[in-house]
Amino acid sequence: MSILTILVSLVFIINFILAGFLVFLERKDPSATWAWLLVLFFIPVLGFIMYLVLGQNLRKKRLFVWEDLKRIGFDDLVKEQLKLISAGEYTYSTNVATKHQDMIRMQLKNNNAILTQDNEIEIFIDGNDKFQSLIQDIENAKDHIHLQYYIFRDDKLGMKLIDLLTEKAKQGIEVRVLYDEMGSRRINKRSFNKLIKAGGEVEVFFPSKIPLFNVRANFRNHRKLVIIDGKVAYVGGFNVGDEYLGLNKKFGYWRDTHLRIQGNAVHATQIRFILDWNQASSRNDIDYKPNYFPLTSHNGNIPIQIVTSGPDSEWEQIKNGYIKMISSAKKSIYIQSPYFVPDASILDTLRIAALSGINVYIMIPNKPDHMFVYWATLSYVGELLKAGAKVYIYENGFIHAKTIVVDEEVSTVGTANFDVRSFRLNFEVNAFIYDEATAKRLTDIFHEDMKKSRELTYEEYLKRSLWIRFKESISRLLSPIL
Repeated sequence: MSILTILVSLVFIINFILAGFLVFLERKDPSATWAWLLVLFFIPVLGFIMYLVLGQNLRKKRLFVWEDLKRIGFDDLVKEQLKLISAGEYTYSTNVATKHQDMIRMQLKNNNAILTQDNEIEIFIDGNDKFQSLIQDIENAKDHIHLQYYIFRDDKLGMKLIDLLTEKAKQGIEVRVLYDEMGSRRINKRSFNKLIKAGGEVEVFFPSKIPLFNVRANFRNHRKLVIIDGKVAYVGGFNVGDEYLGLNKKFGYWRDTHLRIQGNAVHATQIRFILDWNQASSRNDIDYKPNYFPLTSHNGNIPIQIVTSGPDSEWEQIKNGYIKMISSAKKSIYIQSPYFVPDASILDTLRIAALSGINVYIMIPNKPDHMFVYWATLSYVGELLKAGAKVYIYENGFIHAKTIVVDEEVSTVGTANFDVRSFRLNFEVNAFIYDEATAKRLTDIFHEDMKKSRELTYEEYLKRSLWIRFKESISRLLSPIL
C-alpha cells in the first residue's frame, strides 16, 4: 500500500469521525451541521483545519465571571424586578413599556437584563458628530474611562484618541482600553505603549497564543462600549478608525447609528464592560468600587434594557428580542443592517409579518465589504420581496447601522447585525428602548435615508443574471458558518 493511499485513507477516516462528532455529539443547528459536512467532504484537509479554527462550541464554557455582582446586589435586583413584573405589580414610566412588558420580562428572564427607566438618549448617525461628543466627554472625565471596541485602528482618529487617553491617564484618571484581536488585527499593541507608560491599561480579547494563528478567531467580541465616570455610556455601530469619519474612498460616507446614554442604564453597560475586561485580563481584574456605580438622579424617563449575547449563551438573547419585537408588530417594521443573513426562525417571522399586511421595510448597503455575506443578503431579501416586503439599497456611501423599529413604538440599537454570525458567534450588545419619541426619531432617520436609496423591486430582482443566482446559492449554502 502506497504512502499516498494511506494518507488519503487517514484523511477519510478523520473526516468520517469528525462528521460523526458534528452530527451526534455537538448537536449544532442542522443548517450549520450540513454546511460543515459539505466543507469537510469537499475540501477534506483544509476543511478539517477550518473546523478546528471556526467550529468550536463555547456554550459549555463559563467565560464571564464577576463575583462582585453579588456585592452590589445585582442578583437580588433581578429577582425582585422579575417577581414584580410577573405579578403585574411593576410600574412603568411609559405606555410603550407597559404594552411590551412581556418582552421586558423575557429579556430579564433569559439575560438578566434589568429595566431602567430614568434614561436620556442622544442619537448619532454621523461619525464626526459621535466622536466629537465622545472626545468632549473623555476630556471632561473625572474618575475613569472604560473603552471597548471591536475595531481600533492606529490611524489619525485612533492615535488622536490614544493621545487624549494618555493625557487623562497622566492626570490620574483610570483608563482602560479593551479591543478584539481579530477585529483590530491591523493594530500593534505597541501603539498603546505611551498610554500604558502613563498608567493606562490595555487588554486584548481572545488573543492568539501562536503568532498568525488564533483558534478562537471565529468568536469575536463585536461590542462597542464606552463608559465614562459611570455616568455616560456609548453603544452602537461605530468603531474607531478614519473610515468611520467617511475618509475611506472605497466606502465613502459612513452611515451608522450610535447612542449616548445617561441614566441607570449606564450601570448595566458598566457591568458588561467589567465582565468582558475580567475575561480578557490576566492580572488586572476590576474589583468593585462605588465610583463605578455612582448614585445619581436623572430627569429622563426612557425605559431601556441592555441585552447581551454570545456563543457562550444558552439562548440567543438578542435574536430572541428581535423575534419578539417583529412578532408584536401591528403596523410597521423598519430594519437597517449591513448584513442581512437571517436564520429560518427570523426569516419565517418576517415573512409572516409581510404576508399579514404589515409594512416591512429593509435597508441594506449598495456595496459589499464581505463578498459572500453580500450575495447571501441578496438571496434572503429576494424571498421577502416575494412576500411583499420593501427593500432599499443605500446609495450614499456605506450603511452600517444596526437598528429595528416596530410600530414607531419600540426600538433597538446596538452592535448585532441581522445575521447568523451576530446571533450565534459574536459577542454583542444592544439597547432595547421602550419609548415612542425615540422610535419616531429612528423612523424619521430611516425615511431620510430612503431619499438616498433606491428601491429594489421584486421584478428587478427576478431579472438578475445566472451568474448572480449562482453566487447567491453558494453564499446562502455557506451562510450558517460565514
